[in-house]
Amino acid sequence: MKKTIIILFLLLAITACKNNTNQPQSPTETPSEYQDTITTHYQLYKPTQKAKAVLILFGGFPEQADDIKKEFKILELAKKNNIAVLLSNYNQKLWLDTQDKQQLATLLQNAITDNQLPTDAIYIGGFSSGGVVSLLLSDFITVSKQYNITPKGVFIVDSPIDLEALYKASQKNLARQFSEVSVEESTWIQNTLTEAFGPPETNLDNYQNNSVYTYSSNYTKNLQHLKDTKIRLYTEPDTLWWKTNRKADYDQMNAYYIKKLAEQLQAQQFKNVQYIPTKNKGYRSNGDRHPHSWSIIDVEDLVAWILND
Repeated sequence: MKKTIIILFLLLAITACKNNTNQPQSPTETPSEYQDTITTHYQLYKPTQKAKAVLILFGGFPEQADDIKKEFKILELAKKNNIAVLLSNYNQKLWLDTQDKQQLATLLQNAITDNQLPTDAIYIGGFSSGGVVSLLLSDFITVSKQYNITPKGVFIVDSPIDLEALYKASQKNLARQFSEVSVEESTWIQNTLTEAFGPPETNLDNYQNNSVYTYSSNYTKNLQHLKDTKIRLYTEPDTLWWKTNRKADYDQMNAYYIKKLAEQLQAQQFKNVQYIPTKNKGYRSNGDRHPHSWSIIDVEDLVAWILND
């Protein structure tokens, strides 16, 4: 079932904005030593001197901290620039309810406070379902006065941001009967979403209230408190790869809905939304070509984005 769940998040692909050409700042002093903190909830890598920023990362559906570290090669560059990195073990969430948000926000606030990390330069990002967590949690923290860890920036990597679209994509796969694994994963999606929310045809409000974005109704209220937050939306819209390997149409890809979300947020005067589509950058750590991968992020450009206001 774990393999099935992994493939699920490969079905929808959607992404990000124009490339920032600035290069990451090179520290003038020797980078400080780092210390590691390993808990059941996260792994934290922080400089012994004051960190310039904090980067919090959430993985995809089956990913924990070690998996993020393996697939996303940012830790060494972060260390060179005195950025603290927290790799979360929190996963397996297509959406967050209020209790999820409260518990996760409290966990992160305690981690930042206990480790004396800066609260004025926090960046949160995630891959696949981890991007959903990143956006929904960032919006919640920003509007909740009991937390002092408001993120300065948030980013996603090819995340399934539209639950109604995810449901409908699974319907297409079941009708197509392309492969046993496709039928199995699509059945799981249908059952999971129907059990939680009912079918979207008669329960659209349930999907809107829990999705990052609902394309069919242009619903973006779950991000309304991020108008002043730096946002990056990464995706690699390789339609040929998805058609060849999954028989997926463009409107079954995360990339389609990520682009639509970027357009909606920009139209609503969100101050700093970047849609970043990439080409032929998606590869897994084992060398396999896959557009749904952490590797579509240019890590040097991301570090520059974090360090430059």
